[in-house]
Amino acid sequence: MFGLSRSALWAFSIHILTASGAFLAFLSIVAAAEYDFQKAFFWLGMALIVDGVDGPLARKLEVKKWWPHWSGDTLDNVIDYATFVMIPAFILYQSGLLDLTDVNGDKEELLSKFTSFTAAAVIVITSAIYYADTRMKTEDYGFKGFPVCWNMVVFALYVVSPSPTFSLIFIIFTAAMTFVPITFIHPVRVKPLRKISLFVFLIWGVTGLFAIINNLDNPVAIDVIFAASSIYLYCIGFVLQLAGRLK
Repeated sequence: MFGLSRSALWAFSIHILTASGAFLAFLSIVAAAEYDFQKAFFWLGMALIVDGVDGPLARKLEVKKWWPHWSGDTLDNVIDYATFVMIPAFILYQSGLLDLTDVNGDKEELLSKFTSFTAAAVIVITSAIYYADTRMKTEDYGFKGFPVCWNMVVFALYVVSPSPTFSLIFIIFTAAMTFVPITFIHPVRVKPLRKISLFVFLIWGVTGLFAIINNLDNPVAIDVIFAASSIYLYCIGFVLQLAGRLK
């Protein structure tokens, strides 16, 4: 890289920023393996921030112009699959979020393990297929089908703590939505209601951070706000699609 212009070096620094998400993923999975889900979700949150800022910075600094043989999209997809899919699936299994047992017993424990493994398998397999679909992004910069944001889904289920049965049904339903031609928004890039969506996403982030600070145990009022913002982000794309606001 010696002899390159300052602009080229700044542009390559965005690839380094994106690649730092891999280390954040490593920190998250180490924390989850040690049953420290507070830290695991914190590192996933940091990875989500990196994923949110590297794209706009890459476009501003013209990374593709300076480094045409280095694919930021490929790098982003590799890290996204780890932070959006694999680690949330592992947290889902490791945390016992789908523990269907009410009493101790070998049969009940076996059922819970089977349920957790099945849900994790559904997540990682459907997500891998989704990443291979070249039509995932819409003309409005949204996503066709659920964009495998399992980091947000598993985090929301962990914070709100619905029943294991509801969580399992919701996970299966969401996995099915991966292949349904319903639009899910990108809160930064989709123009209709962008200011509202950004505000709701900010609320989601703040209340989620509050949950992490409080060891994933929010007061009920904060949980309600967090759940409401989660529902908005999950459903608003379909609402805009029905209203004819999205292509």
